[in-house]
Amino acid sequence: MGEDRLSAAEQLAQRYRSLVEHTPDGICVHERGTIVYVNPAMVRMLAASGPEELVGRPLIQFVHPDSVPGMLDRISRLTRAGAASPPAEMKLTRLDGTHVPVETVSVLTVWHDQAAYQVVIHDLTAQRAAEAAQRRAEQHFTTVVSQLEEGVTVIDRDGRIESVNPAARRIFGIEDAGDLTGVTIVDLPLTLLDANAQPMPTSRHPVARTLATGETITGYVFGVDRSDGQRRWLSGSSRLLNPGDPDSSAVSSFADITEFRASRRHLEYQATHDSLTGLANRSLILSQLAGALAASEDQPVSVVMFIDLDGFKAINDTLGHAIGDTVLQIVAQRLQRALRGDDIVGRLGGDEFLVLLSGRTRQADLDALVMRLQSTMAEPIVARGHRIEVNASIGVTALHPGDRRTPEAVLHDADVAMYRAKPTGHREGTIGAARRPNNTHAS
Repeated sequence: MGEDRLSAAEQLAQRYRSLVEHTPDGICVHERGTIVYVNPAMVRMLAASGPEELVGRPLIQFVHPDSVPGMLDRISRLTRAGAASPPAEMKLTRLDGTHVPVETVSVLTVWHDQAAYQVVIHDLTAQRAAEAAQRRAEQHFTTVVSQLEEGVTVIDRDGRIESVNPAARRIFGIEDAGDLTGVTIVDLPLTLLDANAQPMPTSRHPVARTLATGETITGYVFGVDRSDGQRRWLSGSSRLLNPGDPDSSAVSSFADITEFRASRRHLEYQATHDSLTGLANRSLILSQLAGALAASEDQPVSVVMFIDLDGFKAINDTLGHAIGDTVLQIVAQRLQRALRGDDIVGRLGGDEFLVLLSGRTRQADLDALVMRLQSTMAEPIVARGHRIEVNASIGVTALHPGDRRTPEAVLHDADVAMYRAKPTGHREGTIGAARRPNNTHAS
């Protein structure tokens, strides 16, 4: 049985030696400050060709001078066999004179019946390189984010701003980052607006939805009314900073599209409005009329009025197109002043105007409106020193629930009604499918 126990002990010792020889961490045993054992990993760590270059030499020879006091203090505290020092970082000096960062743990042990210290040494070179690379990446990221024209903010689960880049501060009209960091969205010194310029509760902002659901939201438009009175329009997106973390903050990024939005609205306005008078053009009028005809419930438009200026061609021919344009602008202004804000006034071209009356209109009120418009149009116009009298012929067609006409058909019916209302001396051609020639365009 003694031989069996000895054999088992030898097997255990052999396994331990194999573990020590193959471990990637360096292992060194020193006795009274002299190295008595090193494993292969320690040989490689100190750039030695073999254990013989290290065994028998003072341990302190391989410790960076700055690390010696701490090492001596730690091993002095080990007073009983098996006691271990806490992990500590230090630098070793290799045979080639270079230094290697390591983490060490010293254990008071027995070596050939003598007190000795076994040191387990973990090489931190790869970890330090990874940390340095991460710091560089973070610095690069910070530099890039700080240079972006796009605003970027990080918002935690409680709606507090954790970080904000310079572009975001500039867009918000806030120069000092300290005025934003730690502030909740609710307490921001600005008012959030939805895409329709209506105040938007913070609970409805897409970043709140991202924090609640983890959903990534892109391409939404919102506005901010700043404390300096400016209104900025932003195109934003929001996503979780760390999608796999249930407690992740959200990243909100946004670009200032105020000028672009204004430019687009200007282009849209140009595409739907008459350049001379600023009234709705034919395209917008037909679009509004189509929407009214398609309404399934209360019809937003009850009456369509076609207005034509009598004898306008003579103004162009005798006084010139510049004065003709001035007359058209004054007529447009008079029409807008004479009608309600909900009514739509448009210019079809030349001296032809169209009015869409909103809501229900009684016949008596309609007759009175026609007379008032004719009276308004008949008031003399003074243009560039010329006193000009202009009369208007007005044709009326009513819209009815379920009206099956197309916008063009409604326009034709109103045109025919106007032509019938025109004084005999101002009529041209005949009424029919072919509209009378119209060569009265001023511009």
